[in-house]
Amino acid sequence: MIDTWMNQISALLTQYPLLLATVKSVLLAVVLLIYVAYIILADRKIWAAVQLRRGPNVVGPWGLLQSFADFFKFALKEPIIPDTANKGIFLFAPFLMATLSIAAWAVVPVADGWAVGDINVGILYIFALSSLGVYGVIMGGWASNSKYPFLSALRSAAQMVSYEVSIGFVIITVLLCAGSLNLSDIVRAQDTQYGMLGWYWLRLLPMFVIFFVSALAETNRPPFDLVEAESELVAGFMIEYSATPYVLFMLAEYVAIVTMCALLTILFFGGWLPPVNMAPFTWVPGVIWFTLKASFFFFFFAMVKAFVPRYRYDQLMRLGWKVFLPISLTMVVVVASVLQFGGEAFGK
Repeated sequence: MIDTWMNQISALLTQYPLLLATVKSVLLAVVLLIYVAYIILADRKIWAAVQLRRGPNVVGPWGLLQSFADFFKFALKEPIIPDTANKGIFLFAPFLMATLSIAAWAVVPVADGWAVGDINVGILYIFALSSLGVYGVIMGGWASNSKYPFLSALRSAAQMVSYEVSIGFVIITVLLCAGSLNLSDIVRAQDTQYGMLGWYWLRLLPMFVIFFVSALAETNRPPFDLVEAESELVAGFMIEYSATPYVLFMLAEYVAIVTMCALLTILFFGGWLPPVNMAPFTWVPGVIWFTLKASFFFFFFAMVKAFVPRYRYDQLMRLGWKVFLPISLTMVVVVASVLQFGGEAFGK
């Protein structure tokens, strides 16, 4: 009976592509938001463990419902808008950031064929949306009509532009090796007989490190959280925000972090591929491997906050322009040369 209903539903959705895309989008958004809720809990638990604390453990068994309680707490509060703020832009900024960060997941393949839109320029789509996210920060900081949010917005613009350059060159080296802008094709290009040793993290190890560090800066995570440096800017561009607009900003930040973890998984760690091409690893569904790998990278995102002190702003800029940019440019030339003159040795 259930199989019959499922077949009928599948046939109906196939006949109406727009309805199928809508169902996929809603399902993806729901699963993503639930995953982000537990990622936030994991971030707090990891930080607590480093400080020898228990962390959230009251709401629900083992504190598993803490994120949902926090959401309802903020959603039921009254948003307070400063009298001198530009109210339209002030309220539109968090909505824009949250929308762009979630929309980036439309082209992320969590398993073979599991993507809302498996377009041929998927990596450019994600890169474009992640670049537009800075506008939400700038709009929020400017519309608040306060000096601290405005300074934070200026910092954010400079920081994101600086590290997007390095991320762009990293992506170029991966595209040179994979020969495609399609995210699914990039994963399939890493499907070799060597398992995880055939993934791009080993061949492009310097670029893997640069991408990870640049992702920290791109998402304003410690030690590059100069945008929200509480000792200098109180709370950065979110000082004047409360209730639901504040939640949208935090949601956008964590969804962007999960997006970077997914990109690390796809570009360097084989996406949904198992680490060893043999049983019982091949029995595990690809979506499970993808989730485990993305969660593994988020663990490192959380741990960096625990043991790396915050950079000064001049150190942040010097790392991006004087260290990462020359290395990434050199690696683009090296990878292109090796592929042109020694493709067989490089796995092409």
